[in-house]
Amino acid sequence: MSLHLYDTASRELRPFEPLEPGRVGIYICGLTTQGSPHIGHVRFAVAFDILRRWLERGHGYDVTLVRNVTDIDDKILAKSEEAGQPWWAWSYLHERETTRALELLGVLPPTYEPRATGHITEQVELIQVLIEKGHAYAAEDGSGDVYFDVRSWPAYGELTRQRLDDMEPAGDADPRGKRDPRDFALWKGHKAGEPETASWPTPYGRGRPGWHLECSAMARKYLGDAFDIHGGGVDLRFPHHENEQAQSRAAGLDFAGFWLHNAWVTVKGAKMGKSLGNALAVTELTKTVRPLVLRYYLGAAHYRSTIEYGEGSLDEALAAVERIEGYVARALEVAGASAEQVVQEAHALPVEEAFPAQFRAALDDDVNVPEALAVVFGAVREGNKALESGGEQAAVRHTLQQLVAMLDVLGVNPLDPRWGGADEGGQAGEVLAALVQERLAARTQARADKDFAAADAIRDQLTALGVVIEDTPAGARWSLG
Repeated sequence: MSLHLYDTASRELRPFEPLEPGRVGIYICGLTTQGSPHIGHVRFAVAFDILRRWLERGHGYDVTLVRNVTDIDDKILAKSEEAGQPWWAWSYLHERETTRALELLGVLPPTYEPRATGHITEQVELIQVLIEKGHAYAAEDGSGDVYFDVRSWPAYGELTRQRLDDMEPAGDADPRGKRDPRDFALWKGHKAGEPETASWPTPYGRGRPGWHLECSAMARKYLGDAFDIHGGGVDLRFPHHENEQAQSRAAGLDFAGFWLHNAWVTVKGAKMGKSLGNALAVTELTKTVRPLVLRYYLGAAHYRSTIEYGEGSLDEALAAVERIEGYVARALEVAGASAEQVVQEAHALPVEEAFPAQFRAALDDDVNVPEALAVVFGAVREGNKALESGGEQAAVRHTLQQLVAMLDVLGVNPLDPRWGGADEGGQAGEVLAALVQERLAARTQARADKDFAAADAIRDQLTALGVVIEDTPAGARWSLG
Protein backbone atom coordinates (compact mmCIF):
# COMPACT_ATOMS: atom_id res chain seq x y z
CA MET A 1 0.00 0.00 0.00
CA SER A 2 1.28 3.45 -0.89
CA LEU A 3 0.91 6.35 1.51
CA HIS A 4 -2.71 7.49 1.85
CA LEU A 5 -3.81 10.56 3.82
CA TYR A 6 -7.27 11.74 4.80
CA ASP A 7 -7.93 15.01 2.99
CA THR A 8 -10.35 17.15 4.98
CA ALA A 9 -11.34 19.09 1.87
CA SER A 10 -12.50 16.06 -0.13
CA ARG A 11 -13.41 14.08 2.99
CA GLU A 12 -11.75 10.99 1.67
CA LEU A 13 -8.60 8.93 2.03
CA ARG A 14 -6.43 9.81 -0.95
CA PRO A 15 -3.13 8.42 -2.25
CA PHE A 16 -0.38 10.91 -1.58
CA GLU A 17 2.03 11.93 -4.31
CA PRO A 18 4.12 15.08 -3.87
CA LEU A 19 3.90 17.85 -6.45
CA GLU A 20 7.65 17.61 -6.95
CA PRO A 21 9.17 14.11 -6.94
CA GLY A 22 11.24 13.48 -3.83
CA ARG A 23 10.22 16.69 -2.08
CA VAL A 24 7.29 17.55 0.23
CA GLY A 25 6.17 21.00 1.37
CA ILE A 26 4.13 21.24 4.57
CA TYR A 27 2.65 24.32 6.19
CA ILE A 28 1.17 24.01 9.68
CA CYS A 29 -0.43 26.78 11.68
CA GLY A 30 1.60 27.43 14.80
CA LEU A 31 0.51 29.10 18.00
CA THR A 32 -0.62 32.62 18.68
CA THR A 33 1.83 33.77 21.34
CA GLN A 34 -0.69 35.20 23.78
CA GLY A 35 0.07 32.85 26.71
CA SER A 36 1.83 29.73 27.93
CA PRO A 37 1.19 26.61 25.81
CA HIS A 38 -0.77 23.72 27.33
CA ILE A 39 -0.96 20.15 26.06
CA GLY A 40 -4.08 20.93 24.04
CA HIS A 41 -2.13 23.59 22.16
CA VAL A 42 0.80 21.37 21.25
CA ARG A 43 -0.93 18.17 20.18
CA PHE A 44 -0.84 19.37 16.57
CA ALA A 45 2.94 19.67 16.70
CA VAL A 46 3.38 16.08 17.92
CA ALA A 47 0.95 14.75 15.29
CA PHE A 48 2.66 16.48 12.39
CA ASP A 49 6.09 15.63 13.77
CA ILE A 50 5.24 11.93 13.37
CA LEU A 51 3.99 12.53 9.82
CA ARG A 52 7.17 14.41 8.96
CA ARG A 53 9.40 11.69 10.40
CA TRP A 54 7.55 9.02 8.40
CA LEU A 55 7.74 11.03 5.18
CA GLU A 56 11.48 11.44 5.67
CA ARG A 57 12.50 8.04 7.05
CA GLY A 58 9.79 5.81 5.64
CA HIS A 59 9.56 7.34 2.16
CA GLY A 60 12.85 9.18 1.75
CA TYR A 61 11.28 12.56 1.02
CA ASP A 62 13.11 15.83 1.54
CA VAL A 63 10.55 17.64 3.71
CA THR A 64 10.30 21.41 4.06
CA LEU A 65 8.10 22.13 7.06
CA VAL A 66 6.95 25.67 7.79
CA ARG A 67 5.34 26.44 11.15
CA ASN A 68 4.37 30.07 11.59
CA VAL A 69 4.24 32.25 14.68
CA THR A 70 1.27 34.61 15.01
CA ASP A 71 3.05 37.25 17.03
CA ILE A 72 0.48 40.03 16.81
CA ASP A 73 -3.31 39.98 17.12
CA ASP A 74 -6.13 41.39 19.23
CA LYS A 75 -5.57 39.00 22.16
CA ILE A 76 -1.84 39.69 22.32
CA LEU A 77 -2.48 43.43 22.43
CA ALA A 78 -5.16 43.05 25.13
CA LYS A 79 -3.20 40.66 27.35
CA SER A 80 0.05 42.59 27.09
CA GLU A 81 -1.77 45.76 28.09
CA GLU A 82 -3.28 43.97 31.11
CA ALA A 83 0.20 42.80 32.10
CA GLY A 84 1.71 46.24 31.59
CA GLN A 85 4.24 45.00 29.05
CA PRO A 86 5.02 45.98 25.46
CA TRP A 87 3.12 43.71 23.07
CA TRP A 88 6.30 42.56 21.35
CA ALA A 89 7.93 41.60 24.68
CA TRP A 90 4.81 39.70 25.75
CA SER A 91 4.69 37.89 22.43
CA TYR A 92 8.39 36.97 22.45
CA LEU A 93 8.18 35.66 26.01
CA HIS A 94 5.48 33.18 25.03
CA GLU A 95 7.16 32.33 21.74
CA ARG A 96 10.18 31.20 23.76
CA GLU A 97 7.91 29.23 26.12
CA THR A 98 6.35 27.51 23.13
CA THR A 99 9.74 26.62 21.67
CA ARG A 100 10.82 25.20 25.01
CA ALA A 101 7.62 23.15 25.32
CA LEU A 102 8.06 21.63 21.87
CA GLU A 103 11.72 20.87 22.56
CA LEU A 104 10.69 19.10 25.79
CA LEU A 105 8.32 16.92 23.76
CA GLY A 106 10.97 16.00 21.21
CA VAL A 107 9.34 17.82 18.30
CA LEU A 108 11.86 18.40 15.52
CA PRO A 109 12.43 22.09 14.72
CA PRO A 110 10.68 23.34 11.58
CA THR A 111 12.65 24.13 8.46
CA TYR A 112 11.37 27.69 8.75
CA GLU A 113 9.45 29.41 11.54
CA PRO A 114 8.37 32.80 10.18
CA ARG A 115 6.65 35.48 12.25
CA ALA A 116 3.67 37.42 11.00
CA THR A 117 5.36 40.75 11.80
CA GLY A 118 8.38 39.78 9.72
CA HIS A 119 6.34 39.46 6.52
CA ILE A 120 4.35 42.67 6.28
CA THR A 121 5.60 43.42 2.76
CA GLU A 122 4.44 40.04 1.43
CA GLN A 123 1.03 40.51 3.02
CA VAL A 124 0.51 43.98 1.59
CA GLU A 125 1.51 42.69 -1.86
CA LEU A 126 -1.09 39.91 -1.58
CA ILE A 127 -3.76 42.44 -0.59
CA GLN A 128 -2.93 44.50 -3.68
CA VAL A 129 -3.31 41.44 -5.92
CA LEU A 130 -6.74 40.70 -4.40
CA ILE A 131 -7.89 44.30 -4.84
CA GLU A 132 -6.75 44.33 -8.47
CA LYS A 133 -8.62 41.07 -9.14
CA GLY A 134 -11.79 42.45 -7.57
CA HIS A 135 -11.79 40.19 -4.50
CA ALA A 136 -10.89 42.77 -1.82
CA TYR A 137 -11.65 46.40 -1.02
CA ALA A 138 -10.60 49.12 1.38
CA ALA A 139 -13.31 50.29 3.78
CA GLU A 140 -14.91 53.53 2.67
CA ASP A 141 -15.12 54.88 6.21
CA GLY A 142 -11.40 55.76 6.28
CA SER A 143 -10.65 53.26 9.04
CA GLY A 144 -7.77 51.69 7.12
CA ASP A 145 -9.47 48.29 7.20
CA VAL A 146 -9.27 46.10 4.09
CA TYR A 147 -11.73 43.24 3.57
CA PHE A 148 -12.02 40.13 1.45
CA ASP A 149 -15.24 40.23 -0.55
CA VAL A 150 -16.67 36.76 0.08
CA ARG A 151 -19.45 37.15 -2.53
CA SER A 152 -16.83 37.78 -5.20
CA TRP A 153 -15.54 34.23 -4.76
CA PRO A 154 -18.29 31.65 -5.52
CA ALA A 155 -16.22 28.80 -4.04
CA TYR A 156 -16.17 30.42 -0.59
CA GLY A 157 -17.21 27.76 1.94
CA GLU A 158 -16.01 24.78 -0.10
CA LEU A 159 -13.42 23.61 2.45
CA THR A 160 -15.99 23.26 5.23
CA ARG A 161 -18.95 22.68 2.89
CA GLN A 162 -21.03 25.60 4.10
CA ARG A 163 -23.43 27.87 2.23
CA LEU A 164 -22.50 31.51 2.49
CA ASP A 165 -26.02 32.57 3.45
CA ASP A 166 -25.96 30.14 6.39
CA MET A 167 -22.77 31.60 7.87
CA GLU A 168 -22.60 33.94 10.84
CA PRO A 169 -21.10 37.43 10.34
CA ALA A 170 -17.30 37.57 10.62
CA GLY A 171 -16.49 39.08 13.99
CA ASP A 172 -12.90 40.08 13.31
CA ALA A 173 -13.45 43.78 12.54
CA ASP A 174 -15.95 46.63 12.78
CA PRO A 175 -18.85 45.70 10.46
CA ARG A 176 -19.61 49.29 9.51
CA GLY A 177 -17.03 49.32 6.73
CA LYS A 178 -18.10 45.99 5.22
CA ARG A 179 -20.15 45.33 2.12
CA ASP A 180 -21.31 42.03 3.59
CA PRO A 181 -21.21 41.10 7.29
CA ARG A 182 -19.38 37.89 6.35
CA ASP A 183 -16.48 39.71 4.69
CA PHE A 184 -13.33 39.12 6.74
CA ALA A 185 -10.44 41.44 7.51
CA LEU A 186 -7.25 41.21 5.47
CA TRP A 187 -5.82 44.31 7.13
CA LYS A 188 -6.88 46.07 10.32
CA GLY A 189 -6.54 49.83 10.47
CA HIS A 190 -4.77 51.34 13.47
CA LYS A 191 -7.22 52.20 16.26
CA ALA A 192 -7.00 54.91 18.89
CA GLY A 193 -5.42 53.57 22.07
CA GLU A 194 -3.41 50.84 20.33
CA PRO A 195 0.39 51.08 20.44
CA GLU A 196 1.86 52.90 17.47
CA THR A 197 4.46 50.11 17.26
CA ALA A 198 1.64 47.66 16.46
CA SER A 199 1.00 49.23 13.06
CA TRP A 200 2.75 49.57 9.71
CA PRO A 201 2.26 52.04 6.85
CA THR A 202 0.33 50.86 3.75
CA PRO A 203 -1.47 52.55 0.84
CA TYR A 204 -4.67 52.08 2.88
CA GLY A 205 -3.35 53.66 6.08
CA ARG A 206 -1.42 52.42 9.08
CA GLY A 207 -2.49 49.10 10.47
CA ARG A 208 -1.64 45.45 11.06
CA PRO A 209 -2.39 42.15 9.36
CA GLY A 210 -5.55 40.16 9.80
CA TRP A 211 -5.10 36.66 11.19
CA HIS A 212 -5.79 34.79 7.95
CA LEU A 213 -3.67 36.89 5.59
CA GLU A 214 -0.36 36.08 7.26
CA CYS A 215 -0.53 32.34 6.58
CA SER A 216 -1.33 32.72 2.89
CA ALA A 217 1.56 35.14 2.43
CA MET A 218 4.11 33.09 4.38
CA ALA A 219 3.10 29.75 2.82
CA ARG A 220 3.58 31.32 -0.59
CA LYS A 221 6.98 32.77 0.28
CA TYR A 222 8.49 29.58 1.68
CA LEU A 223 6.63 26.87 -0.26
CA GLY A 224 5.53 28.54 -3.48
CA ASP A 225 2.14 29.11 -5.11
CA ALA A 226 1.27 25.43 -4.65
CA PHE A 227 2.43 23.02 -1.96
CA ASP A 228 1.56 19.55 -0.74
CA ILE A 229 0.04 19.63 2.75
CA HIS A 230 -1.56 22.24 4.99
CA GLY A 231 -2.25 21.14 8.55
CA GLY A 232 -3.52 22.32 11.88
CA GLY A 233 -6.07 21.73 14.59
CA VAL A 234 -9.64 20.86 13.62
CA ASP A 235 -10.86 24.09 15.26
CA LEU A 236 -8.98 26.07 12.59
CA ARG A 237 -11.02 24.70 9.69
CA PHE A 238 -13.42 27.62 9.95
CA PRO A 239 -12.93 30.46 9.66
CA HIS A 240 -9.13 30.41 9.50
CA HIS A 241 -8.42 27.74 6.91
CA GLU A 242 -11.53 28.47 4.90
CA ASN A 243 -10.41 32.08 4.63
CA GLU A 244 -6.82 31.17 3.84
CA GLN A 245 -7.90 28.98 0.96
CA ALA A 246 -10.38 31.51 -0.41
CA GLN A 247 -7.99 34.46 -0.43
CA SER A 248 -5.09 32.39 -1.81
CA ARG A 249 -7.06 30.85 -4.66
CA ALA A 250 -8.79 34.12 -5.42
CA ALA A 251 -5.29 35.59 -5.82
CA GLY A 252 -4.50 32.91 -8.40
CA LEU A 253 -2.55 30.52 -6.15
CA ASP A 254 -3.19 26.77 -6.18
CA PHE A 255 -2.33 26.66 -2.46
CA ALA A 256 -2.62 23.34 -0.56
CA GLY A 257 -3.07 19.95 -2.23
CA PHE A 258 -4.08 18.19 1.01
CA TRP A 259 -5.71 19.50 4.19
CA LEU A 260 -4.98 17.53 7.38
CA HIS A 261 -6.58 18.34 10.74
CA ASN A 262 -5.89 16.87 14.14
CA ALA A 263 -8.57 16.54 16.83
CA TRP A 264 -8.65 18.18 20.25
CA VAL A 265 -7.47 17.26 23.69
CA THR A 266 -10.60 17.49 25.83
CA VAL A 267 -11.43 17.56 29.54
CA LYS A 268 -14.87 16.21 30.48
CA GLY A 269 -15.83 16.42 26.83
CA ALA A 270 -14.91 20.10 26.43
CA LYS A 271 -12.01 21.46 24.41
CA MET A 272 -9.03 22.18 26.63
CA GLY A 273 -8.51 25.89 27.03
CA LYS A 274 -7.69 28.58 29.55
CA SER A 275 -11.30 29.79 29.58
CA LEU A 276 -12.36 26.42 31.01
CA GLY A 277 -9.78 26.56 33.75
CA ASN A 278 -8.45 23.15 32.73
CA ALA A 279 -5.28 24.08 30.89
CA LEU A 280 -2.17 22.10 31.71
CA ALA A 281 1.00 23.97 30.79
CA VAL A 282 3.63 21.70 29.27
CA THR A 283 6.46 23.20 31.28
CA GLU A 284 4.53 22.70 34.53
CA LEU A 285 3.29 19.21 33.74
CA THR A 286 6.77 17.98 32.86
CA LYS A 287 7.97 18.87 36.34
CA THR A 288 6.14 15.77 37.57
CA VAL A 289 5.76 13.74 34.36
CA ARG A 290 8.69 12.68 32.23
CA PRO A 291 8.60 14.47 28.86
CA LEU A 292 8.98 11.12 27.07
CA VAL A 293 5.81 9.86 28.76
CA LEU A 294 3.89 13.00 27.83
CA ARG A 295 5.12 12.77 24.24
CA TYR A 296 3.97 9.14 24.10
CA TYR A 297 0.58 10.10 25.50
CA LEU A 298 -0.04 12.87 22.97
CA GLY A 299 1.12 10.79 20.01
CA ALA A 300 -0.37 7.37 20.79
CA ALA A 301 -3.91 8.09 19.61
CA HIS A 302 -4.79 8.51 15.94
CA TYR A 303 -4.31 12.17 15.08
CA ARG A 304 -7.96 12.52 14.03
CA SER A 305 -9.23 11.01 17.30
CA THR A 306 -10.04 13.13 20.35
CA ILE A 307 -7.87 12.61 23.43
CA GLU A 308 -9.85 12.84 26.67
CA TYR A 309 -7.59 13.96 29.52
CA GLY A 310 -8.43 13.16 33.12
CA GLU A 311 -6.99 11.92 36.38
CA GLY A 312 -4.77 8.93 35.74
CA SER A 313 -4.66 9.52 31.97
CA LEU A 314 -0.88 9.36 31.91
CA ASP A 315 -0.61 6.10 33.89
CA GLU A 316 -1.15 3.92 30.82
CA ALA A 317 1.43 5.93 28.88
CA LEU A 318 3.92 5.55 31.73
CA ALA A 319 3.39 1.78 31.84
CA ALA A 320 3.87 1.53 28.06
CA VAL A 321 7.07 3.57 28.13
CA GLU A 322 8.47 1.55 31.02
CA ARG A 323 7.67 -1.68 29.21
CA ILE A 324 9.60 -0.47 26.17
CA GLU A 325 12.50 0.80 28.26
CA GLY A 326 12.70 -2.42 30.22
CA TYR A 327 13.05 -4.52 27.09
CA VAL A 328 15.54 -2.13 25.47
CA ALA A 329 17.75 -2.19 28.58
CA ARG A 330 17.74 -5.99 28.72
CA ALA A 331 18.34 -6.34 24.99
CA LEU A 332 21.29 -3.94 25.13
CA GLU A 333 22.99 -6.18 27.68
CA VAL A 334 22.76 -9.16 25.35
CA ALA A 335 23.33 -7.30 22.07
CA GLY A 336 26.94 -6.45 22.89
CA ALA A 337 26.58 -2.87 21.67
CA SER A 338 26.27 0.57 23.16
CA ALA A 339 23.10 2.59 22.89
CA GLU A 340 24.80 4.92 20.42
CA GLN A 341 25.87 2.02 18.20
CA VAL A 342 22.36 0.57 18.09
CA VAL A 343 20.87 3.96 17.18
CA GLN A 344 23.39 4.44 14.38
CA GLU A 345 22.79 0.93 13.06
CA ALA A 346 19.01 1.46 13.14
CA HIS A 347 19.36 4.67 11.12
CA ALA A 348 21.48 2.85 8.54
CA LEU A 349 18.99 0.02 7.90
CA PRO A 350 17.12 0.08 4.56
CA VAL A 351 13.42 0.89 4.96
CA GLU A 352 12.22 -2.65 4.19
CA GLU A 353 14.59 -4.07 6.79
CA ALA A 354 14.09 -1.39 9.43
CA PHE A 355 10.29 -1.48 9.47
CA PRO A 356 8.13 -4.63 9.46
CA ALA A 357 5.52 -4.71 6.70
CA GLN A 358 2.67 -4.29 9.21
CA PHE A 359 4.32 -1.16 10.64
CA ARG A 360 4.75 0.37 7.19
CA ALA A 361 1.16 -0.46 6.30
CA ALA A 362 -0.12 1.16 9.49
CA LEU A 363 1.65 4.48 8.97
CA ASP A 364 0.85 4.48 5.27
CA ASP A 365 -2.81 4.24 6.26
CA ASP A 366 -3.29 7.88 7.28
CA VAL A 367 -0.52 7.70 9.92
CA ASN A 368 -2.34 5.09 12.02
CA VAL A 369 -0.15 5.26 15.12
CA PRO A 370 -2.29 2.89 17.27
CA GLU A 371 -1.80 0.12 14.69
CA ALA A 372 1.91 0.96 14.45
CA LEU A 373 2.23 0.71 18.24
CA ALA A 374 0.59 -2.71 18.11
CA VAL A 375 3.51 -3.80 15.92
CA VAL A 376 5.97 -2.19 18.34
CA PHE A 377 4.60 -4.07 21.34
CA GLY A 378 4.42 -7.27 19.35
CA ALA A 379 8.15 -6.87 18.75
CA VAL A 380 8.73 -6.19 22.46
CA ARG A 381 6.74 -9.29 23.42
CA GLU A 382 8.63 -11.55 21.00
CA GLY A 383 11.92 -9.95 21.98
CA ASN A 384 11.34 -10.68 25.64
CA LYS A 385 10.57 -14.32 24.79
CA ALA A 386 13.82 -14.54 22.85
CA LEU A 387 15.76 -13.10 25.77
CA GLU A 388 14.22 -15.55 28.22
CA SER A 389 15.16 -18.46 25.96
CA GLY A 390 18.73 -17.23 25.61
CA GLY A 391 18.46 -15.74 22.11
CA GLU A 392 21.59 -15.36 20.00
CA GLN A 393 23.39 -12.04 20.23
CA ALA A 394 23.11 -11.22 16.51
CA ALA A 395 19.36 -11.89 16.44
CA VAL A 396 18.75 -9.83 19.58
CA ARG A 397 20.79 -6.97 18.16
CA HIS A 398 18.86 -6.95 14.87
CA THR A 399 15.49 -7.03 16.65
CA LEU A 400 16.63 -4.14 18.81
CA GLN A 401 17.70 -2.17 15.74
CA GLN A 402 14.24 -2.63 14.20
CA LEU A 403 12.52 -1.58 17.40
CA VAL A 404 14.67 1.54 17.70
CA ALA A 405 13.91 2.43 14.06
CA MET A 406 10.16 2.20 14.70
CA LEU A 407 10.35 4.17 17.94
CA ASP A 408 12.45 6.85 16.23
CA VAL A 409 9.70 7.48 13.68
CA LEU A 410 7.16 7.81 16.49
CA GLY A 411 9.49 10.13 18.39
CA VAL A 412 9.62 7.93 21.52
CA ASN A 413 12.95 6.13 21.18
CA PRO A 414 14.31 5.88 24.76
CA LEU A 415 17.86 5.70 23.39
CA ASP A 416 17.52 9.11 21.74
CA PRO A 417 19.89 11.55 23.51
CA ARG A 418 17.01 14.03 23.99
CA TRP A 419 15.48 11.59 26.49
CA GLY A 420 18.84 10.93 28.16
CA GLY A 421 19.14 7.49 26.60
CA ALA A 422 22.38 7.82 24.68
CA ASP A 423 24.69 10.71 25.48
CA GLU A 424 26.98 12.23 22.91
CA GLY A 425 29.72 9.72 22.21
CA GLY A 426 28.06 7.26 24.59
CA GLN A 427 30.87 7.71 27.10
CA ALA A 428 28.81 8.62 30.17
CA GLY A 429 26.39 5.79 29.51
CA GLU A 430 29.21 3.30 29.18
CA VAL A 431 30.78 4.53 32.42
CA LEU A 432 27.44 4.23 34.23
CA ALA A 433 26.87 0.73 32.89
CA ALA A 434 30.35 -0.36 33.96
CA LEU A 435 29.91 1.01 37.48
CA VAL A 436 26.49 -0.61 37.93
CA GLN A 437 27.76 -3.93 36.59
CA GLU A 438 30.67 -3.79 39.03
CA ARG A 439 28.27 -3.32 41.95
CA LEU A 440 26.00 -6.10 40.67
CA ALA A 441 29.00 -8.42 40.41
CA ALA A 442 29.89 -7.57 44.04
CA ARG A 443 26.28 -8.29 45.05
CA THR A 444 26.36 -11.64 43.25
CA GLN A 445 29.58 -12.56 45.04
CA ALA A 446 28.13 -11.50 48.39
CA ARG A 447 25.12 -13.74 47.84
CA ALA A 448 27.40 -16.62 46.83
CA ASP A 449 29.29 -16.06 50.10
CA LYS A 450 25.91 -16.03 51.90
CA ASP A 451 26.61 -12.49 53.09
CA PHE A 452 23.03 -11.44 52.48
CA ALA A 453 23.32 -8.27 54.53
CA ALA A 454 26.05 -6.98 52.21
CA ALA A 455 24.05 -8.04 49.14
CA ASP A 456 20.96 -6.23 50.38
CA ALA A 457 23.01 -3.14 51.20
CA ILE A 458 24.32 -2.97 47.61
CA ARG A 459 20.81 -3.33 46.25
CA ASP A 460 19.54 -0.58 48.57
CA GLN A 461 22.36 1.73 47.46
CA LEU A 462 21.55 1.21 43.80
CA THR A 463 17.81 1.62 44.39
CA ALA A 464 18.43 4.92 46.17
CA LEU A 465 20.27 6.10 43.06
CA GLY A 466 17.33 5.21 40.83
CA VAL A 467 18.67 1.88 39.56
CA VAL A 468 15.96 -0.80 39.32
CA ILE A 469 17.24 -4.37 39.72
CA GLU A 470 15.43 -7.42 38.39
CA ASP A 471 16.67 -10.89 39.37
CA THR A 472 16.13 -13.40 36.55
CA PRO A 473 17.29 -16.98 35.92
CA ALA A 474 19.92 -15.52 33.61
CA GLY A 475 21.22 -13.18 36.34
CA ALA A 476 20.52 -9.69 37.61
CA ARG A 477 19.35 -7.03 35.14
CA TRP A 478 19.09 -3.35 35.76
CA SER A 479 17.42 -0.26 34.38
CA LEU A 480 17.00 3.37 35.39
CA GLY A 481 13.71 3.98 37.20
